[in-house]
Amino acid sequence: MRIAQRSTTRVAASSLVAAAAFALVGVQAAGQTASAATPQQAPVTASCTAANTELTVKDVPRPINTLLLTATNTGTKPCNLYGAPYLAAGAGAQAPVPWLDSSKPQAVVTLAPGESGYAGIGTSSPDGDEGYIAKTLGVHFANKQQNGSVGKGATLPLPNGGVYFNSANFVTYWQSDVYDALFG
Repeated sequence: MRIAQRSTTRVAASSLVAAAAFALVGVQAAGQTASAATPQQAPVTASCTAANTELTVKDVPRPINTLLLTATNTGTKPCNLYGAPYLAAGAGAQAPVPWLDSSKPQAVVTLAPGESGYAGIGTSSPDGDEGYIAKTLGVHFANKQQNGSVGKGATLPLPNGGVYFNSANFVTYWQSDVYDALFG
């Protein structure tokens, strides 16, 4: 009789453990379903434009024939710098300054308020042709798809009253670090 009671007690205890485990799984699944039903949305970050950034362009000593374009977020929310800036060197520029594909970063550059992003501008090279002096730089921000611009552009005066550009010019993709924009 004792053997039968022990078996019954063990079976009953095993059943209770299994029931508790199933109940726990059910509670966890219900919790997962509830959290899946109300997903957390990522905050939407606006594109950087001339309206929410301050643009500056300056000559740098190294590398030679290079300018540094800086975009500083003057807004109250983060903004994204997509791709590279669309640049027009001079008022009568016939074509935009080409993007330097080898400078493409692994992620979009996001600027918190007060932070800056950078693009290096190669103005000329001995290998280039058809040079001219440009006195202004037209700047437009790329849209998220990088197939056009977003917002109004800006026109900046170039340093030293004008800069020599030739067919070897280029602009890097936006970078979060000055070094990457100039030497990356």
